[in-house]
Amino acid sequence: MAGPWRNGSSNGALPRSARYSAWSLLRQGLRRYPDWPRAWRAHELKDSYDVVIVGGGVHGLACAYYLAANHGITNVAVLDKGYLGGGGSGRNTAILRSNYLTPEGVRFYDRSMELYRNLAAELNYNVMFSRRGHLTLAHNDGSLRTMHWRAEVNKLQGVDSSVIGPDEIKKLVPYLDTSAETRYPILGALYHPPGGIIRHDAVVWGYARAADAHGVHLHQQTEVTGIDVEHGRVTGVQTSRGRIATGAVLNATAGWSTLVSDMAGVRMPVTTSPLQAAVTEPVRPFLDAVVVSGTLHVYVSQTDRGELVFGASVDPFTSYSMRGSLDFVEGLAGHVLELMPALSKMRLLRQWAGLCDMTPDYSPIMGPTPVEGFYVDVGWGTYGFKAGPVSGETMAETIATGRPAELITSFGLERFERGELVGEKGAAAVGH
Repeated sequence: MAGPWRNGSSNGALPRSARYSAWSLLRQGLRRYPDWPRAWRAHELKDSYDVVIVGGGVHGLACAYYLAANHGITNVAVLDKGYLGGGGSGRNTAILRSNYLTPEGVRFYDRSMELYRNLAAELNYNVMFSRRGHLTLAHNDGSLRTMHWRAEVNKLQGVDSSVIGPDEIKKLVPYLDTSAETRYPILGALYHPPGGIIRHDAVVWGYARAADAHGVHLHQQTEVTGIDVEHGRVTGVQTSRGRIATGAVLNATAGWSTLVSDMAGVRMPVTTSPLQAAVTEPVRPFLDAVVVSGTLHVYVSQTDRGELVFGASVDPFTSYSMRGSLDFVEGLAGHVLELMPALSKMRLLRQWAGLCDMTPDYSPIMGPTPVEGFYVDVGWGTYGFKAGPVSGETMAETIATGRPAELITSFGLERFERGELVGEKGAAAVGH
């Protein structure tokens, strides 16, 4: 399948005209009216593309970039019914880690962490990656056993992860209440030093700019209304701006993934639920690590600007609503104060929600489907942003070669028929 698509090899480097540099900054700064080029261009919708990617978030844009940079496939269109990064990529809390539970998950997410660490240099764009350390708290013996289990799986895969006690936790996060008198005493934590946070918008913009520089067409305000399938294979995509002929379509639409897959006649074992988050007023930095409590269903981190970002597990119902709720804020605030009572006077600025596509085993669905030419990169639940780079890299390889990349062979749709699930719930119940 890859042969006819190749437009020539590429080493991934951006064209010189598209690169930011100290010299370009100085030159533009000396001008009275700087004329910085647009980060990406608007194009007329072509009648046909080699590959059409539905979803302009980090997964879709990363796949488009790696198709061009790694495989020389540049006749690619990314379609989004809104604006780039306006879905889950713009609504998540941008926490990064790779300390998952299954060997398949650990290897996969660790490759994503490797790509994230070098992303700013590769894309010539500051994605503001900040290594903080990641703490998953254990409040009972069962949770502590799970933390030891995860730590050993991580170590076998070469991932820096270990269980630490309350005294070490207190040194890392002095504001945590580690006393024995609390309602939910902290018995230990899974400590993952490579974990951290990143600027989600910057990741989206960096991939979009780099894909555009390689010739990919990015189409915003272009809704997919149908997928044409003839004799068991994809032949085109219907959009609000006209029809596109194509032999390859990637569904990378997160919360809307089942709606798009249904257009191709492919059923997905996926449900969609809202995930809420909130942010406080900015304060002086005091929280270096990312703190997660599965028992309390809460996580918290502090941004570079000083805001505290809070979140919880997905809402216990299926819905496409992205409105916040008072019940969420009340429950979240109570659990946060059980961990850090000193935050009681902080003011909440705003709250929001995103849509999560949940699978039965809390692992993604990636690769080809029974419809030839129709590929999926869905089922990401609450942890899709962490996998953005590696998902793009592996899906680009899968589309270019016609064979599932090695890292995603365990995540195929057929695993549900075979009963070979990849159970990540023990490491993703809160999602961060």
